Amino acid sequence: MKQSEGDVNLSPRRKAWRRENLDEETRRWLEEDEKYFLRQSLSTPCLNVLRGCDGIYIEDLQGRRLMDFHGNNVHQVGFGNRRVIEAITAQMASLPFCTRRYTNIPAIQLAKKLAELAPGDLNKVLFAPGGTTAIGMALKLARAATGRFKTLSLWDSFHGASLDAISIGGEALFRQGIGPLLPGAEHAPPPDPSQCPWECGSECNLKCARYIEYVLEKEGDIGAVIGETVRSTPYVPPAGYWETIRTACNKHGALLILDEIPHCLGRTGKMFTCEHYNVVPDMLILGKGLGGGIFPLAALIAREGLDVAPDRALGHYTHEKNPVACAAGLATIQCVEQEGLLENARVVGEYALERMRHMMADHPAIEEVRGLGLLMGMRLRSVEAAEQAMYRALQKGLSFKVTMGNILTLTPPLTITRQEMDRALDILDECL
Repeated sequence: MKQSEGDVNLSPRRKAWRRENLDEETRRWLEEDEKYFLRQSLSTPCLNVLRGCDGIYIEDLQGRRLMDFHGNNVHQVGFGNRRVIEAITAQMASLPFCTRRYTNIPAIQLAKKLAELAPGDLNKVLFAPGGTTAIGMALKLARAATGRFKTLSLWDSFHGASLDAISIGGEALFRQGIGPLLPGAEHAPPPDPSQCPWECGSECNLKCARYIEYVLEKEGDIGAVIGETVRSTPYVPPAGYWETIRTACNKHGALLILDEIPHCLGRTGKMFTCEHYNVVPDMLILGKGLGGGIFPLAALIAREGLDVAPDRALGHYTHEKNPVACAAGLATIQCVEQEGLLENARVVGEYALERMRHMMADHPAIEEVRGLGLLMGMRLRSVEAAEQAMYRALQKGLSFKVTMGNILTLTPPLTITRQEMDRALDILDECL
């Protein structure tokens, strides 16, 4: 079974869970789902059928409520957020769609707000319906700005499921048997000790970052380095990693593109994850939570000096400046700022990580605990242990994702309280 950014849907344990936990009505709807949707790993056939979601909870057809520590990372401000719903409802009543050739006030206001929030001179914006398409726009802009088509990205990375995104991505589940992929898509090892070919030991010596500089020098014509600021497994790169790569990009004429689609807008305790590393990329990609957990919306934020393609179509998507999506984005940012969600992510995240580290003494199955803010992970010693923990937790009211086979990835809404976090960790402790 290939490792992946999500838990695959082909395991015997999943089939057993469905047999033991789903009623006849749910099974009937799942059969209909499988009948009409193309089957694919990570998706169809699905695990269960939902009928509702609010705050940190999802609810299935049988009335079971689960704390959602998965959420596809769209639920920074919680499901069914009142501010977001009110903004969407009001916008639908006046201007539900913006025809091509025209702009609209919510789109302008959201672009302005992102430019004000983003670090450095990142003040030029394009919107897209999803993160994958925003990645595609960034690749095209890099080619237009540098005249180079080659890229350097990381193995085990995930930037989306389209053909251009899997070309720069590094997961076999998406790449194998689907080529040829984009030419010139070079790859380097990720800054993850469990994958590191240099065997740095307990303390990273930044050979992974210096290897990227080595490739940039040897190739000589790479247009962009693309990476997830923090891998969503998660793996948190060491201090100095991105600064070293930023310096190398400057030296060799490559642009630095940072993908923050899953954790933008506060999940790590800062509005943008790159702020933890004191670097300003040439382009920053946002998505998922930008639409308030309701509307699909992503953004490319670029340096003003990269506004070099007025005669080309970099995106030109039908819903590029969708006023309803942009109203959702504005309400989401207001919620993050005005309800103290950055501070909550830092405080509750630090508490949760500390408690998980204490759990290691009681559970030999835990190999490592890691995270930043409310982007948290627990690496277990086997795939079997991770799957067992996940399906037990689902029975007890906690949903989370298993990544790369053996990592329990925990990403609750930023609205979560310490008491709710304690209930979730009690369940996890019991399941382990």
